[in-house]
Amino acid sequence: QVQLVESGGGLVHPGGSLRLSCVDSERILGIYTMGWYRQAPEKQRELVALITGGAGNTHYADSVKGRFTIARDNAKKMVYLQMDSLKPEDTAVYYCNLAVTTGDKRGIYWGQGTQVTVSS
Repeated sequence: QVQLVESGGGLVHPGGSLRLSCVDSERILGIYTMGWYRQAPEKQRELVALITGGAGNTHYADSVKGRFTIARDNAKKMVYLQMDSLKPEDTAVYYCNLAVTTGDKRGIYWGQGTQVTVSS
């Protein structure tokens, strides 16, 4: 019922930067709490960063704190993950996620993911 689309992944050298973007088909990302997750091969899916609906409070995993920034563009109804000082251990597929808690579209939604590879 709701489609999420991520973009911005790619190949980058250690110490480089990427910015990921997420947009939903209903343009309601800013209404609900939204998270960026990542999953490396043979690893558990991990919460990377979170931004709440409305107030826009943020939370970061310890592994990315100080290097990654999650932000919302209210005019464009898009959510971003700015990733700086990238490390090889950041290599993973990154997914955006939201939980729609009201209305007939309520449910858990995931994007298809975008690959981030950090390598020399």
